[in-house]
Amino acid sequence: MPHQVKIQEIGFITHDVLQIQTERPADYHFEPGQATEVALDKEGWREEKRPFTFTGLPDDGFLQFTIKVYPDHNGVTDTLQTLEQGDHLLLEDVWGAISYQGPGVFLAGGAGVTPFIAIFRHLAEQGKLEGNRLLFANKREKDIIMQSQFEKWLGKDFINILSEEQNSKYAHGMMDTEFLKEHIPDTNAKFYLCGPPPMMESVQKDLESLGISKEQMVAEELS
Repeated sequence: MPHQVKIQEIGFITHDVLQIQTERPADYHFEPGQATEVALDKEGWREEKRPFTFTGLPDDGFLQFTIKVYPDHNGVTDTLQTLEQGDHLLLEDVWGAISYQGPGVFLAGGAGVTPFIAIFRHLAEQGKLEGNRLLFANKREKDIIMQSQFEKWLGKDFINILSEEQNSKYAHGMMDTEFLKEHIPDTNAKFYLCGPPPMMESVQKDLESLGISKEQMVAEELS
């Protein structure tokens, strides 16, 4: 049976990223990096489940989701932005293979950064951010999710690359071998991957070409 939870807060944190805070069911536990399937508790939408990552902390008294909205899809994320405080969501059980396994390099594309939000939040709370680096690929600067928060947490270890915008502050292009070679300080570290499947396949191949093994990689799926 899904868990029905009431929305406590909802609002945009970038032009197309929604943050939702809900009640937390009793005995509902997750590790930073994990996710669940979410559906809208509305007629015609209860079977339309989508995977979303928890972006709050395991000991918060609430649940938080940070969700990229795709208005042109006419789907779940588009409808989510019509919800209000007091509306309900349906949550399934917790799942997910991404968890913190020691200092390393986090490689994210777009909304693929969401599992890392909870991980970095947890490390910040424990004072253990040192030795971690985030390489974040987006189309434009306005797409960078939680930019100021990541800057605060990671400083110089928060490195962005933009594919569709020339910006003097950031690298331009794709997260390719050259970019990785330049920004990976230690090839013996852990590598955490999350983003669109084509990008992740390409990044995985590039990492392997740099001598990094699959055993060093943490992701939902590796090709």
